[in-house]
Amino acid sequence: MEAVVFDGKSLSLKYDNKYPMPKIINEDDVIVKVEYSGVCGTDLHIIQGEFPASKERPLPLGHEFSGVVYDVGSKSIFKKGQLVVVDPNCACNLCDFCREGNYHFCLTAGINSTVGIWRDGGWSQYCRVPQSQVFALPEGITTEQGGLCEPYSCVSHGFDRASPLPVGQKILIVGAGIIGNLWVTTLHHHGHREVTVSEMNKSRLEIVKKLNTGFRLVTPDVLAKEKLLYDVIIDCTGVGKVMEINFNYLRQGGKYVLFGCCPPTHQASVNPFDIYNKELTVIGVKINPFSFPKAIGWLKAMGDRYLNYENLGVKTYALSEYQNALNDLKAGTIAKAVFKVRH
Repeated sequence: MEAVVFDGKSLSLKYDNKYPMPKIINEDDVIVKVEYSGVCGTDLHIIQGEFPASKERPLPLGHEFSGVVYDVGSKSIFKKGQLVVVDPNCACNLCDFCREGNYHFCLTAGINSTVGIWRDGGWSQYCRVPQSQVFALPEGITTEQGGLCEPYSCVSHGFDRASPLPVGQKILIVGAGIIGNLWVTTLHHHGHREVTVSEMNKSRLEIVKKLNTGFRLVTPDVLAKEKLLYDVIIDCTGVGKVMEINFNYLRQGGKYVLFGCCPPTHQASVNPFDIYNKELTVIGVKINPFSFPKAIGWLKAMGDRYLNYENLGVKTYALSEYQNALNDLKAGTIAKAVFKVRH
């Protein structure tokens, strides 16, 4: 089968049209015929050696994907032909973190066993996963929309962590890549209108305009000149120094949501006196524990008004076009690349 395969030892990618087809091994296995598979910012960090991933053997990346059930184990609750999405993260169910409902902190599972990072992922025509990580898409949601379920599940977790977010609060979204755009749609869908989006790449701001939210769109230099203060800042950049600058734009009682995944080497300096004096809250957001059902609910409620690929700046590519996808992402001409997998 076709796959885009990552070699963790050489930090290289290649297109392979003869990658082994997965087979049912366990009685609860599901083989998904992949239809849409996203390229995440984390994938870029992995390829650049800035984020840990498997080095045992070359394997397909891809932890954001949707598709159709192709085959199932003898004890699977799923049926061939069902439209599904895959939660790439799971619990070990044995450690204290998992038993407390915090599997994203698990030292063996969680982000340490992610499909598409540590196990064969969705940058391939077919992918085998345990049924516990498979979710059926309800009627009315397409696999195209379902391709956004995993990133929305992360936004859902961040939304819960940042809540309460009363409508009327002044919110600043920093970074208008795809995650920034998903936050834009989420906040607008929930009734927020006092939202500013800051992005240095003006072509990305043009993409945000297509979402037709009426949110204020600015470049970082405008923030520096205005020195306005915000109740909530959602940092979607994954750049440590950005926090150092934007932390100064929080008003008293404000919340700083660190959403973008920074490489472990990044640092930022903040003033502890400001945290004390303003009673500020810093909120970290790590992956998507138990938030897939909420994300699926959002997808159903949002529909094409918010999930239209063109308006979000999402462009689709064949697996064989992976290099074009990465180049367009790095150039910032698109917000997100998604593999539309041909069969």
